[in-house]
Amino acid sequence: MNTPLLRLDGLTKAYPGVVANKDVSFEIQPGEIHALLGENGAGKSTLVKTIYGLVKPDAGHMHLEGTLFEPAEPRAARAAGVAMVFQHFSLFDAMNVAENIALGMENPPPQRAISAQVRQVSDQYGLPLDPTRVVGELSAGERQRVEIIRCLLQDPKLLIMDEPTSVLTPQEVTILFETLRRLRDAGTAILYISHKLEEIRALCDAATVLRLGQVVGTCDPRATSSREMAELMVGSSLHVPHKASRPEGAVILTLQKLGAKPPHRFGTSLRDIDLTVRRGEILGIGGVAGNGQDELVAALSGEIRTRRDMLMMAGKSIGHLGPNARRRLGLLAAPEERMGHAAAPDMTLTENALLTAVTRRNLANRGFVRWGKARDYAAAVIKAFDVRTPGPANTARSLSGGNLQKFVIGREIMQDPVVFVVNQPTWGVDASAAAAIRQALLDLADKGAAVICISQDLDELMEISDRFAALNNGRLSAPRPAQGLSVEQIGLMLGGAHDMEVADVEGAI
Repeated sequence: MNTPLLRLDGLTKAYPGVVANKDVSFEIQPGEIHALLGENGAGKSTLVKTIYGLVKPDAGHMHLEGTLFEPAEPRAARAAGVAMVFQHFSLFDAMNVAENIALGMENPPPQRAISAQVRQVSDQYGLPLDPTRVVGELSAGERQRVEIIRCLLQDPKLLIMDEPTSVLTPQEVTILFETLRRLRDAGTAILYISHKLEEIRALCDAATVLRLGQVVGTCDPRATSSREMAELMVGSSLHVPHKASRPEGAVILTLQKLGAKPPHRFGTSLRDIDLTVRRGEILGIGGVAGNGQDELVAALSGEIRTRRDMLMMAGKSIGHLGPNARRRLGLLAAPEERMGHAAAPDMTLTENALLTAVTRRNLANRGFVRWGKARDYAAAVIKAFDVRTPGPANTARSLSGGNLQKFVIGREIMQDPVVFVVNQPTWGVDASAAAAIRQALLDLADKGAAVICISQDLDELMEISDRFAALNNGRLSAPRPAQGLSVEQIGLMLGGAHDMEVADVEGAI
C-alpha cells in the first residue's frame, strides 16, 4: 500500500465546556483533493488549525509521509510542507502584491525577484496576477490568488483551503478549480473545506464527515448526492425552506437618487440609486464583491450619512439619522464582516446582544444595563438559532464562523425589524443552518417586514427573493420579478447592462 501523505490517529482537543475534536482519524493521499465536511461547530476549524500548528492536540498523533508530525507553530508546519489559505484574507490594502507576499516569507528575496516568481507561478497555474498592483484595488478573487500564490511559493505537499469560494464569482470559481486540479495532477494534496456541496461533488476525490467533533463517515463525493452528504453531516433529514405567496404590502422604504462616497479610498461610490421596498417582500440584490455592497449596507444602516431626502422610511426623511435612531424606527442591519463589525470579538454574547438590542428589547433602564434581561435575550437567540456554544457568557471570538453568523442574524431578526438589511446571510454556514436562516428571512417577510438580502449566492437569492436587482460599480439595476429570470438575464444585470446614468456623487453628502 502507498504511504499516505498525512495520517491522523485519534486526535482529541477539548476546551472549557466543549470537546472540539474527539478521536479523529483519517488519511489524505498524495495528489488527492480531500473534502472535510461538517456542520458549523463540528470541529473542522480546530482540526485544520492542529494540522497547521496553531493548536496543540490533547491526545493523538499525526504522521506526515510516515514521519511523526508535531508542528509547534505554523512556521514549523510550513517548513514541513503544509500551507494554508484562510477564509479571511490576511493582506494589507495599501501594499502591492509582491510586498504582501514578501511579508509571509522567512527570508524574502529582493522585490524584483519576488515579482518574477509571482509571474512565473501565475503563468504556471493559470492565476493571472500583476505583482505591482495595490491589493486594495483587487477583487476578492484576485486577493485570493495572492494568498494561493504565497502558499505555492513554499512548494507545499499539502494545501489546506478553508471556504475558498465564499466570496468568488462563478467565473473565479472556475479558474480556482482549474488551478487546484493542476496542483493535484502535480502531486500536491489538498484538504478542502466548504459548505457548498455541489462544489465538493465536482472537485473532490474523497470526503471525511465530522459531526460534534467526531468522524461519522467517509464517502466518494462523485457518487454521493448533496442531500445525502448534508444529512450525513446533520444526522437527520434536511429542511427545505418554504416560500409562501404573500399579498403586496405598502411601500415602507424609498431611496431617491441615493449617492454616497465610500468611507475609505478602496471603496466604491454609490451612484444615483432609486428604489422602493414594500412590506412583506424580500428584495434580493446580487453583485460581484466590491461593487458597493458594503457601502449600500452602511448607507441604509446609518453608518454613512446622506442628505435627508435621499432615504425615506414610512414617508419620513431618515438619510441624516445615525444607526441608533434608525434602529428605534425599526431599520436594522447585519453587515457581511461578522467578526469586528457585526460582533466585538472579545465581548461575551450577552454584551454583543446588548450592543444592538438595547433599545428595541428594553435592555437598559435610566442608563443602567439590565444584565439579567440581556443574558436572557442572548440565551433566547442561542436557542432559537441553534448556536453551538456553552452559553451567553462565552465570547464572540470563541464561536466558529458559522455559529457566530447564526447568532448575529438571530440577534437582529428577534428584534422584530420593520426593515431588515442583511449582507451575505449564509456566508460560511453549513447546509442545514443556511436553510434555517433562509426560512427565518422568509418568516420575517411573512410577518410583514421588508427584507433586503444582499448576497453573492445567486441560488440563494432566487430561492427566497420576490424581486431581484444587481449592483455594478455602485449602480443598482431596476428590480425585476425574481420568478422566471434566466441565468443569461441575471448575468447581464450583474455585468451592468441596465439603463442607468452614472450620477456625479460630488457634493451628494
